[in-house]
Amino acid sequence: MQKILCLSAAVFASLAFAQAPKAQEPATVMKFGIPVVAGPMDSVLLKDYQPESSLVVPETKVPRAKFAVIDIHTHDDMNNVKTAADVAAWVKTMDAVGVETSIVFIDAVGAEFAKTAALFLKYPNRFQVWCGLDTRDFDKPGYSQRAVAELERCYRNGARGVGELSDKGWGFQKGKRPIDKRLHLDDPRLDAFWQKCAELKMPVNVHVADHPSCWRPLGPKQERTPDFQTFSLYGKDVPSYQELLARRDNLLKRNPKTTFVFCHLSNQGNDLAALAKALDRFPNFYVDLSARDYEIGREPRAAGKFLAKYSDRVMFGTDMGRDQSMYEGWWRLLESADEYMPGRLWWRQYGLELPAPLLEKLYRTNAKRLLNWQ
Repeated sequence: MQKILCLSAAVFASLAFAQAPKAQEPATVMKFGIPVVAGPMDSVLLKDYQPESSLVVPETKVPRAKFAVIDIHTHDDMNNVKTAADVAAWVKTMDAVGVETSIVFIDAVGAEFAKTAALFLKYPNRFQVWCGLDTRDFDKPGYSQRAVAELERCYRNGARGVGELSDKGWGFQKGKRPIDKRLHLDDPRLDAFWQKCAELKMPVNVHVADHPSCWRPLGPKQERTPDFQTFSLYGKDVPSYQELLARRDNLLKRNPKTTFVFCHLSNQGNDLAALAKALDRFPNFYVDLSARDYEIGREPRAAGKFLAKYSDRVMFGTDMGRDQSMYEGWWRLLESADEYMPGRLWWRQYGLELPAPLLEKLYRTNAKRLLNWQ
């Protein structure tokens, strides 16, 4: 009897074991058709990921631009120009790479503008200087007249344009203010200023909004790398990207006689179709290419068609310092058919191989036609 009971207990135990759920093995994660396994790459941070490509592609050296270039977007401070020797060194680099003239934005008015402008005006055929906008006491009576008077003084001191004026949502004025206390580009208090720019034939370079990714959350789906998170506007007290572009359109509509050059492809290089519609609406609307090499270099076919269609509305600019290699990178991007080129930012770029007539318009003809060369 005892033997039978022991046997029954053993059978019961075996049945219970057979019915017990087995431990679940981790499911295999598949990506790109292969199983993902743990390894040393798991510890690599995105900001440190700089892959060395095994792709063997042509590398075209373009030391000088095909045509003499007018660079319509440079800065004295960004180019670290403080002395006459700095200007002379810049001219030497311009000679080496084929830049005939650089438009220099001096973010100043009054005595400060005149002092800095004097460094460049010693080379009247190599540089053209543009002044800033006087925003002091813009919320006090008589501001419009004061701003116009300062513009006229800067003109007498050599300024032939205005810019880069930047409104990323914080307004033109110095310092941050409540959202309803800012001086935005379509503010009626600036109407007289824009009209005087038209009268003096002084083009205006405007930075409106910023790259649209700035309004997207920071995280794994953010388009630009962590190096650019300093530009994030997500959740901050600024108008939306769309509202700032609407202010741009309002400015263009209200000031049809003033020539506006919106830099960085008006921060619509990500959506050339939308930019094209705006160019079609406003004949006084122009753009420059500055600092948007990574946009046109990622969409070379679409960018090539866009530049061909709007060949009279786009001008070349850098906004990226004055190193010789920087200029050479631009020439390679615009003139060669090279593929998978290392870009200035994280992305790879593709050469546009623009035809000579189009290159000449971008490099110089449009600037010669539109800027004030008196």
